[in-house]
Amino acid sequence: MINESNEIKDFLFDYLNKSEDQTLISELKFSDIIDNVLENCFDKVVSIGKKEESLAILATGLLHYLLTNALISSQRKVEFNGINVDIVIPDLKTLEGDAKKTLILFIVDTDNEIIIKQRIAELYKIQPNKENIWIISGKNYSISNKIYVIEKKNSSFSNIIFDIAKFVNVQGQSKLKILRI
Repeated sequence: MINESNEIKDFLFDYLNKSEDQTLISELKFSDIIDNVLENCFDKVVSIGKKEESLAILATGLLHYLLTNALISSQRKVEFNGINVDIVIPDLKTLEGDAKKTLILFIVDTDNEIIIKQRIAELYKIQPNKENIWIISGKNYSISNKIYVIEKKNSSFSNIIFDIAKFVNVQGQSKLKILRI
């Protein structure tokens, strides 16, 4: 898994560095960047390892890159009260103080639905607002949470940065209002 993780991350960041997405970043066209990456990288990424694991690595890397460029505060791969959190927006301090103003992104790295539901149940222990736990996966599951499916074309994942920015702006966390929505 370590070698696959590095190979996927290296491939993703090499692609991003060589692509024309820097122009899209400056124009705040994050959905276009995600669509471009998925269309051009999806097949290679899923060929590297198990599909869900590979897509989880791709989603994590891409979200880290885009959240940084969108100037959206986040913490990645953290632990809170003994529970692993993939991405928390804006941070653990806010989660502890006011869960309503905090978004948790759960990036699915397995196709075992029992494990996925157990993981979501764990997240409810630290984030009681179910609508503030979003799932990112390579396929759609019958769960009550908002889910972003990573697909090569017409991926709902393309909208995630816009939706995160809307959440942050509605919660009053964005002091700069970089993403005007």
